Amino acid sequence: MSGSEPLSLVIVGAGPRGTGLLERIAANATELYAGSGLDVHLVDPYLPGGGRIWREEQPPLLWMNSQAQDVTMFTDETVDMAGPVREGPTLHEWARLDGRVFADRRRQGAYLRWVYEQTVAALPPGIRVHHHPRRAVRVAGPREGRQQVWLAGRPRPLLADLVFLTLGHLEAEPDEEQRRLAAYARDHGLVHLPPDFTADSDLSALAPGEPVLVRGFGLAFVDLMVLLTEGRGGRYETDAEGQLTYRASGREPVLHVGSRRGVPYHSKIGYDWTGERPPLPRFFGPEVVDGLLARPAGFDFLRDVLPLVEKELGFAHYHRLFAAHPDRTAMTWTDFEGRYEKYPAADSAGIRALVASAVPDPADRLDLAALDRPLAEARHTSYDALQGSLRAYVEADLTRRHDPVHSPDLAVFLGLLSVYGQLVRLGDIGPWWHGFFSHLASGPPGPRLRQMLALSRAGVLRFLGAGMTVSASDGVFRAGSASVPGEYVEARALVEARLPHPTVERTRDALLRELYAEGAAATPEGLLAVDPADARVLDRSGTPHPRRFALGPHSDARGFGAFTRPRTGGLAFRQNDATARAALAFLRDLSCRAAA
Repeated sequence: MSGSEPLSLVIVGAGPRGTGLLERIAANATELYAGSGLDVHLVDPYLPGGGRIWREEQPPLLWMNSQAQDVTMFTDETVDMAGPVREGPTLHEWARLDGRVFADRRRQGAYLRWVYEQTVAALPPGIRVHHHPRRAVRVAGPREGRQQVWLAGRPRPLLADLVFLTLGHLEAEPDEEQRRLAAYARDHGLVHLPPDFTADSDLSALAPGEPVLVRGFGLAFVDLMVLLTEGRGGRYETDAEGQLTYRASGREPVLHVGSRRGVPYHSKIGYDWTGERPPLPRFFGPEVVDGLLARPAGFDFLRDVLPLVEKELGFAHYHRLFAAHPDRTAMTWTDFEGRYEKYPAADSAGIRALVASAVPDPADRLDLAALDRPLAEARHTSYDALQGSLRAYVEADLTRRHDPVHSPDLAVFLGLLSVYGQLVRLGDIGPWWHGFFSHLASGPPGPRLRQMLALSRAGVLRFLGAGMTVSASDGVFRAGSASVPGEYVEARALVEARLPHPTVERTRDALLRELYAEGAAATPEGLLAVDPADARVLDRSGTPHPRRFALGPHSDARGFGAFTRPRTGGLAFRQNDATARAALAFLRDLSCRAAA
């Protein structure tokens, strides 16, 4: 870099994570960077702010999965960070919506675009932002020198003093099972849709009236359900008893849906918190995580971490039960808390015995195993018999999640947020926790489950149950489940209703694949390994790259979403701030050396 040439940085991925990082650069620049100029290059085929997932060109039928009052891109005093707080409106304040509304994704995309525009306007003079609507395909350069970021269709690279990979959700090369199923579909004229972001899938091959096997019962399935029903002209009506009824257009396929659990994610909770909050963290706080990280031999998640997580969630649950519903307990909170605290986390039998003596009704006790696998013991003689049982399960879940009599459920939700904020410091802990968290805390809005019930009653949606299996033979796809032993459903179409799981080895992103091939480290689950302090990319010796950073779901600094609920500590905000401050300090020192 010559003395007259401005410093530059490249942010690959201009969605909410890249926008959040840019906001923290703007917030910290006055304190940490007094250079003569800085060029910021945003690389993303989609417009900055929303990026691909939250782009504004989406069907209006697709909703956010959070209430508008629970979405913010702005920091507050609850965020544990060194940089300044810059407050701003939540989605519902900005859009002037009822806070309890589940806004459509186009509205969220517009909010994110506005946040991006406000962030650019807040940058100090001399910091210029350039958007490149292309894909980054390669990053190269020496550890101690400027980096080159090559863009698709461009003969010369962008030169960067620092590079940030905020790529968001990635596409993945199919695994062995998906390749086999896809090949079978090609050879036999079947339809196979692999894991993908549902809004990007071509659903036109799913014919009206034809059975479709759907594997996956999470949020990707909800999008699929909406696009193949209302999206094809169906409509909902409410009858005199208040029950939702679906009026089919005749263009819908028949969806046979199953998964490992066999049930949809738990409904969003439909009431607000009142009274005292459980004092969290209590048994799984920063000092406990420090101890786990300091162990020379490392730690095992199931043996060393999960019992602490379960004890923390139990504490949140019973704190609320004793505080809000003391008539359903058989001892004082002081006595219960004192005894609960003395039991080691691993002594699950002792804790269960204490709970049994203090909480008479088993329905008031926290059973995480039952929550995680509600159909583990359920068996039915036919798929017809399964339908009514599953509808009853969904109806019971809806009732419970909208009744404050069960407010310990909301306390457990708060406990999950607290636990998540600590677990992210442990890096890649495997897929189980994220699936469990999503099932319990990140389910669909209640209205979507009511629609699901109406579709089931109309015969447009049929449940397959838990432990779903898929095979291909005799010219069809065949699905079975542990819930209905020995029975199968056949179809000529199969949809994998889930996001792909791209490891750095299997991702379709050429930049990440090459980075890994050249020596970047990966976690056991295939995530890009980064320094937890500032998200610098690690090599396989554990050494951080001085000029490359990564944040988001492709890395083990993924947090839980790029935006968050107000006043909950904002883990992603904390990560963004630490990374921005490390980058600005690096650029400040570089500028000083260049000036000297």
